[in-house]
Amino acid sequence: KAMCSGKLQTALLVAGYFVYLLVGAAVFQALERTAEKQEKMAAAQMKEAFLQNFTQLTVAEMEQFMKNLVEAIQNGVYPVGNESQFEESNWDFSNSFFFAGTVVSTIGYGTLHPKTAGGQIFCVFFALFGIPLNIVFLHRVGKMLSLLCKKLGKFLYEKGMRKKKIKFLTLLFFLATGILVFLCLPSVFFQITEGWSYSEGIYFAFITLSTIGFGDYVVGKQSDRKYFSYYRVLVAVWILFGLAWIALLFNL
Repeated sequence: KAMCSGKLQTALLVAGYFVYLLVGAAVFQALERTAEKQEKMAAAQMKEAFLQNFTQLTVAEMEQFMKNLVEAIQNGVYPVGNESQFEESNWDFSNSFFFAGTVVSTIGYGTLHPKTAGGQIFCVFFALFGIPLNIVFLHRVGKMLSLLCKKLGKFLYEKGMRKKKIKFLTLLFFLATGILVFLCLPSVFFQITEGWSYSEGIYFAFITLSTIGFGDYVVGKQSDRKYFSYYRVLVAVWILFGLAWIALLFNL
């Protein structure tokens, strides 16, 4: 009964956690998408005005244009290409879910952030409850994975292996498996999808899973590349379970 109860609690926690992220993503999308569209229109008008009058601009006007351009880029608006950029949003559901995941995991790349007052206030409360929920989630998943360690250890003990050697081999097995699954293989995936070198993929994976999150490399941000639907959702799920693996190593 205790085992069944534990499994039910874990299932409810995982379901609740992902529902929390899904709801957060939907709210961020609703709050930020319209404001982003207005920013894109303003950036496009600024670019058009510059192209029409750039030979007559004063030094002060040129400097103001550069400041506006930098501000637009910092807000995730890249005034390049044609009007098709208006159809693509930084706050579509995939990107919003990815953002919600980086908030609760405290990675915080800084390349995408809410700019409306409503989005910023919601982000405060979303993080306030989401970060503790994330800690509980990672602890529970790490605990479930540690049960696999115990089963492996029990199997080796029954084979006549000493306890100290079992502990060492168990840690080594989960360390090597995690490095392969959460660092080495995803780096190949990023190399293919993003066009990065393999070393850049390894660097991004480590900086992300260690929650350092410099923001110099972020998935799905290159305007000249086509990404499949829900690419960033998949990356967000990789981040969450990668963090659970790190939690397991701490438990071990």
